[in-house]
Amino acid sequence: METVLGTVALSYYPMEGTQPGSRGKCLALVALACLVRPTALLPWTPLLLHHFWQEPQKQHLLLHTCLPLGLAAFGGSLIVDRLFFGQGSSWWVVVQLNFLKFNVLHNLAAFYGSHPWHWYFSQGLPVVLGAHLPFFLHGCFHAPARQRVLLAAVLWTVAVYSTLSHKEFRFIYPVLPFCMVFCGQSLQRLRRWRPAACAFLLVANLLPALYTGLVHQRGTLDVMGYLRGLCPTAPATAPPASVLILMPCHSTPHYSHLHCLLPLRFLACPPDLTGKANYMDEADRFYTAPQQWLREEFSNTTLLPTHVVFFNVLLQDIASFLAANGYSRAATFFHTHLPQGRTGSHLYVYERDPAQLRGGSAAS
Repeated sequence: METVLGTVALSYYPMEGTQPGSRGKCLALVALACLVRPTALLPWTPLLLHHFWQEPQKQHLLLHTCLPLGLAAFGGSLIVDRLFFGQGSSWWVVVQLNFLKFNVLHNLAAFYGSHPWHWYFSQGLPVVLGAHLPFFLHGCFHAPARQRVLLAAVLWTVAVYSTLSHKEFRFIYPVLPFCMVFCGQSLQRLRRWRPAACAFLLVANLLPALYTGLVHQRGTLDVMGYLRGLCPTAPATAPPASVLILMPCHSTPHYSHLHCLLPLRFLACPPDLTGKANYMDEADRFYTAPQQWLREEFSNTTLLPTHVVFFNVLLQDIASFLAANGYSRAATFFHTHLPQGRTGSHLYVYERDPAQLRGGSAAS
């Protein structure tokens, strides 16, 4: 959404030498994007400063456009967060400030991984651009002077993100629309080679899109369709189902795909907000000693779930626990041709023997 709003805002940006834009609509969309995610301001900082520098009526722009839109956006954010997040407290919640504290001042996002400073330049941006990379580079050298501010926005955004240790491809998605302007300039200059270049871009994007969209890492979505079949029905004809998901954090989409009150238990990985030494989240504790974690969590067998979901690479570590508690494989789902680390090539769903369930209920 941050990228979509930024793209629409770019279409209204009053760039020199083009049809007159609508700076009011542009600024309103930028403000809305910043409410969705404060980092939306990063790529727009050079553009807004450039527009302010070019504007002859600077005072009018500040007092009659920027100030009203800024106050409306910030005030709306405060009211919404006060109503839905700050109830029961005498304090107003400024989520933008919390965002800055968490990700920049305290650098807590580094808990989820870190990369060297050059990662966005050496890997991040080239991967995100993909087959468009040579056209982007070609377009940068041939773009008109008025579009250099867009290149400045791209370089500025990537440079600022490079100062943070935690890096992800998705963080730089908002600069893609800026990059596409230069790709368009490149295609315009190729002329004779334009049909071949367009065919190359089509094939180079379509084939990976089909593979990654239909085949690669599909298991964590396919399994949710299976689990949806466990949703309780009325009248109940069997003991209620419950699911234990033993996979890396955020592997499956959970209730957005289930749409029912099916009890789920999954490994959590919150960052350390207390400053503990040698902090380990629940997922790391589980993968360090899977058998021990399961014995401690389910010392009372009546608490055992009816179904367990995990990647096939984990089977050897928990096979004895599954066998001892009457679990057998109920379904298998393909996930990826490129398994790595804790992520396997297939997902397994193990179901507990109904006789074990009845025995557990009687014992309780």
